[in-house]
Amino acid sequence: MSERIPLMGLDAQGFATTARLHWNLLTTALVEQALIRGEGRLAADGPLVVETGPHTGRSAQDKFMVRDAETADTIWWGKSNKPMEPAHFAALKADFLAALGDRETLFVQDLYGGSQPEHRVKVRVINELAWHNLFIRTLLVRPAAEELRNFAPDFTIIDLPSFRADPSRHGCRGETVIAVSITDKLILIGGTKYAGEMKKSVFGLLNYLLPEKGIMPMHCSANIGPKGDTAVFFGLSGTGKTTLSADASRTLIGDDEHGWSDTAVFNFEGGCYAKMIRLSAEAEPEIYATTKRFGTILENVVIDDTTRALDLDDNRLAENTRGAYPIDFIPNASANNMGPVPQNIVMLTADAFGVLPPIAKLTPEQAMYHFLSGYTAKVAGTEIGVTEPEATFSTCFGAPFMPRHPSVYGNLLKERIAKGQVDCWLVNTGWTGGKYGVGHRMPIKATRALLNAALDGSLNDAQFRTDPNFGFKVPVAVPGVDSAILDPRQTWADKAEYDATAAKLVDLFNENFAQFADHVDEGVRQCAPCVAQAENA
Repeated sequence: MSERIPLMGLDAQGFATTARLHWNLLTTALVEQALIRGEGRLAADGPLVVETGPHTGRSAQDKFMVRDAETADTIWWGKSNKPMEPAHFAALKADFLAALGDRETLFVQDLYGGSQPEHRVKVRVINELAWHNLFIRTLLVRPAAEELRNFAPDFTIIDLPSFRADPSRHGCRGETVIAVSITDKLILIGGTKYAGEMKKSVFGLLNYLLPEKGIMPMHCSANIGPKGDTAVFFGLSGTGKTTLSADASRTLIGDDEHGWSDTAVFNFEGGCYAKMIRLSAEAEPEIYATTKRFGTILENVVIDDTTRALDLDDNRLAENTRGAYPIDFIPNASANNMGPVPQNIVMLTADAFGVLPPIAKLTPEQAMYHFLSGYTAKVAGTEIGVTEPEATFSTCFGAPFMPRHPSVYGNLLKERIAKGQVDCWLVNTGWTGGKYGVGHRMPIKATRALLNAALDGSLNDAQFRTDPNFGFKVPVAVPGVDSAILDPRQTWADKAEYDATAAKLVDLFNENFAQFADHVDEGVRQCAPCVAQAENA
């Protein structure tokens, strides 16, 4: 096996171990190791199939950040950022290092978080599982061979699924723990085989570090048009972020995590991590094709014991089945994971109340308001007891991964939008003609036509009206789109019911935004929606 060993080893970091160290193995060698060690199986067409056990998603309640002099006043402490005392982390670190010393074999990768060279962070990842080492090598940015020799990490991740935390000793909740120390430049992950914890830890790390450099970290997808125009797509799960950014006529920068610097939009990653459950060749052909390639890692996907054929529709192991693959497995992906600074920002929402228009143009202040709100809606029937649409607000369209106060990211976004004269759009992929159960889903053909008009600049020439509830600009007519759909109130049979539903949604926005009101300027506060005066039915 090819061992690409840096001059700075684990001993120089104070990590003593007698384990056989496999340094910076390539994909084939790591797959081979995973198979030899019984960590997974090869499917018929080549991908490595693994199971993560009881942890089939992130353990959000088991993630902690060390609260010390460095972080006490810089972290937004609360539900998403739970504190761990330095003494507890010190005990946890000691026990992790003792566990490292006991391992027979360890796998180490030296990688970059971030594709723009001057803004990336050097991350060393130490794994006890070969497939975890392959996963993180696939998802982060891989250095050139000549860069590895002198690689010195800025941060280190130690990932030991077999480790069991002790709440009384380590100050955590149970046997699973994800602990981040900015001061120690160390991230410890134990008690879970869900590989996505490593990826999201690096995302959270960059979300902490980059704002100090004036760089906007974003939970978004991004692509580039044929004229070199970059578009950024914010959106929570189910809003169409992946689908709408996957456009054959545009070059993909990345599907999940990016930074916005003075000169570029750059992908934090070198790979993609897509949901696989009920994936179809017709709906998402590019992603489906990755399930038939060597180098893809499939988590919790059911495989036939005899034929090794995949069953992407079977959720017996998990509903959150996942596939990790290099970004160059997607046709028309950017060669360097970067693009110019954006000309358009698209905020996607699936409004199950049927109140929001299919597209609206936002001012920089309105963009900050809706970015901090991070609105979408659950539909009735998705959970027991949910009989009406239910609003969901996830600030910055990614609250679990934002260590600093949301206003830090919101102000950065507003400044960059104003500086670059960026066009901002709110796109509703949810319901029209009534709320969920009465109306119908926004036609994808209409959404794509409106989005294309926004991205090619032609929508800027349209006639706009002001929405009476939310105050943003809504086009009156767009070529190729039924004008009736552009005014949501007119699509409802019962106009009084629309007005009542809109008033309810306005109240929900205002109740949620109250937590940010003291952290934004008056211009942003003035963007709060208000109930429109009753119109004639």
